[in-house]
Amino acid sequence: MGYTTIGSTIQTGMSKSIYSKDYRSVIEKLKKSRLDAGLKQSDVAQKLKKPQSYISKIERVERRIDIVELKELAKIYKKDINFFIK
Repeated sequence: MGYTTIGSTIQTGMSKSIYSKDYRSVIEKLKKSRLDAGLKQSDVAQKLKKPQSYISKIERVERRIDIVELKELAKIYKKDINFFIK
């Protein structure tokens, strides 16, 4: 049994990919939403007070995000958080 976070499982005996198909779907929706909003990675990073590489790593699936970060991005992209997890 494992404890699931967005796109990963904290291991407690079962093996799962840390970047599942569902997680990749969330990231694809995030990137599309950013582009649809007409925002560059640097624009989003500035709103979050983070470097541009922060957004780049998320979109290249090199950095996992947690639910709080997803909520912040949903707000910037003017989307309901459920849009990303459906």
